Amino acid sequence: MKLFLFLTTLIFSLSLFAQEAKSPSQAIPSSQPKALLQNKILMLGDSLTEGLGVAKDSAYPALVEKKLRADGKNWLVVNAGVSGSTSASGPSRLKWQLKDKPEVLFLALGANDGLRGFKVADIEKNLSETIEMAQKANVKVILAGMMMPPNYGEKYAKDFEALYPKIAKKYKIHLVPFLLKGVAGDSSLNQADGIHPNEKGYVIVADTVYNGIKGQL
Repeated sequence: MKLFLFLTTLIFSLSLFAQEAKSPSQAIPSSQPKALLQNKILMLGDSLTEGLGVAKDSAYPALVEKKLRADGKNWLVVNAGVSGSTSASGPSRLKWQLKDKPEVLFLALGANDGLRGFKVADIEKNLSETIEMAQKANVKVILAGMMMPPNYGEKYAKDFEALYPKIAKKYKIHLVPFLLKGVAGDSSLNQADGIHPNEKGYVIVADTVYNGIKGQL
């Protein structure tokens, strides 16, 4: 029930940040000295990746980097989350980010598309184009899944959720099934808007992401 209420609230809240999108050039940098890091993970997403409402070092990309380094993995994690972003922005933003030659792309886009009821086929097209661009550049891709409430009908919600494993299978890439697993719908883990994780929530999101990617590096 909590998850349903959370996802229903998404349709009214998260999309409000669509006008706050920033240029890809404003991707949040890692707190680690670049000279000491060899490998790079690009985390391309929306406000959930950006860490809207919390300090940049409390968003999940920064927390994942800390976990990787504590585990002896020499990785730089680049937070390329932009509030309000849809899947359509993926190809152009990735093209810009490829200049820095990341080894891994963690792709977490599509939530805002679902909130606006965009066609699942169009979301698939955009995500596929982004993934193909990354693979052409020999960048390993890991995909983050998302869920939607049945506001546009149960069929839409099911088709949206099924889209991510479908794409992962098609391109033979690893899937983290639900980015907000264990956080969605829990008021103690989210900010006042009921949408974006608070610092405690991001600790759980970081665990989900870290556990999903560590075996892929």
